[in-house]
Amino acid sequence: MSVNKVILVGRLGRDPETRYTGGGQAVANFSVATDETYKDKAGERQKRTEWHKIVVWGKQAEIAQQYLKKGSLIFIEGRIQSREWQDKEGQKRTSFEIVATNFRMLGGRGDGGGSAGGSASAGGARAEEHDQSGPSDDFGGHGGGGAAGPEISDEDIPF
Repeated sequence: MSVNKVILVGRLGRDPETRYTGGGQAVANFSVATDETYKDKAGERQKRTEWHKIVVWGKQAEIAQQYLKKGSLIFIEGRIQSREWQDKEGQKRTSFEIVATNFRMLGGRGDGGGSAGGSASAGGARAEEHDQSGPSDDFGGHGGGGAAGPEISDEDIPF
């Protein structure tokens, strides 16, 4: 048995960047920062920030592009995926990313710049869940025929 499951709660380091595959499927990329606080050998409090590359597919990619902004607090569930390529010098390189299968926007409208124009909080810590199941491999030209989770309309978004 094996498990590849990631759960993150952090803040967006940049606005999502959305592209479309040859088959017309949306894919959004953004980064999320998580912080860890600890005491070093001298007893001094230290803070370490870890940056995570996030990939979101399908309708959820479009929702992420529309509603997520730099600084937004987000809960993400997904899996780790490695990607290999050759750099300009011909060296084999590997990077890791989180392919999100579910995300929730945490906080209200005004939290961390999470909305494009509104500043009023939507009743405190509201969260909206977006479950998705995108392609399991690279950004290759998969046709838009695969199911990308439940159909979500603008009325489903709580803000």
